[in-house]
Amino acid sequence: MVTSAGILLYRLAEPASPELLIAHMGGPFWARKDERAWSIPKGEHAEDETPEDAARREFTEELGCPPPTGDLVPLGVLKQPGKRITVFALEGDFDVNGAIFGEFEMEWPPRSGQVRSFPEVDRLSWVDCATARVKLTAAQAVLPDRLLAFLGLTDG
Repeated sequence: MVTSAGILLYRLAEPASPELLIAHMGGPFWARKDERAWSIPKGEHAEDETPEDAARREFTEELGCPPPTGDLVPLGVLKQPGKRITVFALEGDFDVNGAIFGEFEMEWPPRSGQVRSFPEVDRLSWVDCATARVKLTAAQAVLPDRLLAFLGLTDG
């Protein structure tokens, strides 16, 4: 099974209202999708890398800048078909205009023999918890509530 790790970056615009940094997935499959087409910055890691180290590395690789300094707070493991994602929360700010998105290659169009590069992420946004629940992938839609529980908040 593939193991991944990622960071749910949040900032407290108001004490009871966190904003979450979410990333729209890049590539042709996600280009015209919005709902359930967003994710936290995350990626795969090998068994010899800790989830914490992988989460910080993947944040940097996908967004071109390291995450803010601070302690990572475990939000648990999410299960997707064939994948387990260890998620951490981190309080901090990030300039969405300063990101330099990493790229991946794939054959496109399918069965064409042509390999093209696409950004791993094509845009970032700070959103409230209600918006994040709709935009994040189905497996990640629980993250706003896990964050609210950690913060001791009941409404977001």
